[in-house]
Amino acid sequence: MMHRPVVSVRPLALALLAALSGPALAAGTPAAEGAADAEIKQIDAISVIASGQSRQVQRIGMEEIQASTPGTSPTKVLGALPGVQFQSADPWGNYEWSTSITLHGFDQSRLGFTLDGMPLGNMGYGVSNGLHVTRAIISENVAGVELAQGGGALGTASNNNLGGTVQYFSDDPSMAPGVRLSQTFGSDRTRRTFVRADTGEHNGLSAYVAGVDGSTDKWKGFGDQAYQQVNAKGLYTWGEGNRISLYLDASHRGEYDYMDLSLTSQRALGWNWDYLIPDWQAATQIANALNGNGAYPDSLSALPEDYGKADASYYLGAGLRTDKLAALSGSFVLGQAATLNAGGYYHANRGEGQWITPYTPSSSDNPLSMRTTDYGLDRYGVTASLVFDLGLHQLELGGWAEDYNNSQKRNYFQVSADGFTDLFNFYTRYTPFRTDFNQRYEVSTRMAYLQDTMRFLDERLSVNVGFKALSTETTATSRVPSRSIAQGTIKAEDSFLPQAGASYKLAEGQELYGSIARNQANYGYTPFGQSQASFDATRRTLEPEESTTYQFGYRVAAQDVEASFDLYRTDFDNRLLSISPCSAIQTCASVISNVGSVHSQGADLAVVWRPVEGLRWLNSLSYNDISYQDDYVSGGSVIATGGKTVVGIPEWMFSSTANYQVGPWRFTVDGKYVGERELSYLNDSQVPSYWLFNAGVNYDFGKLGVLEGLSLGLNVSNLTDKRYFATTGTNGYVVSDPDGYNQTLMAGAPRQVFFSVDARF
Repeated sequence: MMHRPVVSVRPLALALLAALSGPALAAGTPAAEGAADAEIKQIDAISVIASGQSRQVQRIGMEEIQASTPGTSPTKVLGALPGVQFQSADPWGNYEWSTSITLHGFDQSRLGFTLDGMPLGNMGYGVSNGLHVTRAIISENVAGVELAQGGGALGTASNNNLGGTVQYFSDDPSMAPGVRLSQTFGSDRTRRTFVRADTGEHNGLSAYVAGVDGSTDKWKGFGDQAYQQVNAKGLYTWGEGNRISLYLDASHRGEYDYMDLSLTSQRALGWNWDYLIPDWQAATQIANALNGNGAYPDSLSALPEDYGKADASYYLGAGLRTDKLAALSGSFVLGQAATLNAGGYYHANRGEGQWITPYTPSSSDNPLSMRTTDYGLDRYGVTASLVFDLGLHQLELGGWAEDYNNSQKRNYFQVSADGFTDLFNFYTRYTPFRTDFNQRYEVSTRMAYLQDTMRFLDERLSVNVGFKALSTETTATSRVPSRSIAQGTIKAEDSFLPQAGASYKLAEGQELYGSIARNQANYGYTPFGQSQASFDATRRTLEPEESTTYQFGYRVAAQDVEASFDLYRTDFDNRLLSISPCSAIQTCASVISNVGSVHSQGADLAVVWRPVEGLRWLNSLSYNDISYQDDYVSGGSVIATGGKTVVGIPEWMFSSTANYQVGPWRFTVDGKYVGERELSYLNDSQVPSYWLFNAGVNYDFGKLGVLEGLSLGLNVSNLTDKRYFATTGTNGYVVSDPDGYNQTLMAGAPRQVFFSVDARF
């Protein structure tokens, strides 16, 4: 690959990186983001425009989030916006193995996520560099969400953002003391209790503590998905614009998994096919048949003879996650022309992914064992920004520094001959009889940025130019010998990633905007998922993934309507692909290859219409033309992916959401169309398109006796009881799958009904 020439600003970028590499503050929340923070807290509903921004930026407020079923992930609510595809097997969007969000062709691993400016990593299921937002904050405490479909702001604390950013904002404590209690019941024995107590404001100091306890039976198969979580936030404000806040979070989740399906297994075995638990006999029979001892059970007879029947279902899959999070942040006015925003955070996670495998016996008499992937993560970092308001110029100098240690182990444990049904952490109770790998990753990220925002023509024209320097170094150490996992050090860095944009006010409420942004992603752990010899041979020539995004759009805001239209183009280079010779559920050495580029282009349209008082109607339409640009070689064969559509991304999406408030009543109905999605790199397997509808109604009694407020709510998800494939790619994608055998699909939940009571004291 050719390297770009060294540019004149490189010494300044390196100097900024050097300043951040010490114990001093790294910069983080820029003025533009600080302004967004303040604006978010004033927005109750949805906004599809962001006046003055040179990028496509849209926002969801607290009212929109709380119109959904209590406990719904704020990420799922973003699915109403253009360019956003969110999928999950559960109706709340909380079951992490199945949750997936894509923006303009980029999957979740290549997006940036933050909470109050603090990085959440890629929010992936495998604990590596962060945590999912549902484990970071209770949904009732989310004040708003800001979505940037494209490059994202320069100061976003992310080292994997190639295609967009999602910023979540926590609610501030209430100025008045009070207690809120919410109780939800519903389908599949769902129960959820939320409590929050606010102290009110006293001489600038305010705080709240909130907790949630809930569980639901899976909508198919055996087991439940349970969670407990506590949030606390304290805030101290003084003067004009000065504030310090402390945010704390503790979360524990235990989830029995849903079984991954293929197109063929769904047709043969039905939508409700799931894990075998508690049928230990059937699981044992399948494992024996896999080893040539006897026949497969009759329940699998509908599958084709050449289907891998041992993988059609397993006895059990489960996930356990425990997180603790602390973040301290502040904003300080340093005179009339300067503001300092700074923060620090710490996050600890312990987790385990579980699978009863038929491929490794516990003993000569028991063909099954428990395979676990055990996680440990401790990360800490600082963010800060210094903003100077110099009349026509607003200068921002900032960055981010983070260090973390992550351990990942692949262990096998003996299980009893009669099975089990309890969900617990095996690694803390028992000693494994085999370990495939035990990796420790030490990751250090340093980011610095500089941006100037200029205003001309009586502030009708706003121009921003800037760049960031980003460096992420990852060192892997193998604590046990492994033929499939490598150790060593690799660094992804670029000291000049530019970004520029402009917005021009055509008339009152009308703007044109455009931007260009270049971004780089860190390698993650992908390069280590191969043999040591392969890693040593490629690590010096491997190039990190990079993207260049162009956007041009028009936004308009009037009394009854606001709208945004956007055209985009993204060139994604150095796409890294892990090519494995074995199935996704087995452990073997892969080959990491640069398989070329992806070109994405498309258009987004969003319109919010308020035709009558109390009615808000959002419609969004997205068109995506996203394709691989190159063929690649695997095992000596040419894989002709050039010109093929990228897997998992629909060409068309349409969403419509109507909210109507009349007196104490609030009615909500929404529908979304998701087009056909490819399941193989050669585009010979697809999942069909679908429509999905949800509805809700809420009645607010207002003040009632000793209660300051009382409301009742009814929510129905999947109103028409549609059977459909939600998430794709849960076990990765394959080159070709014309028979539909790849088990990488999650079925969406059928119709479910939930009733909630919300009381305030």
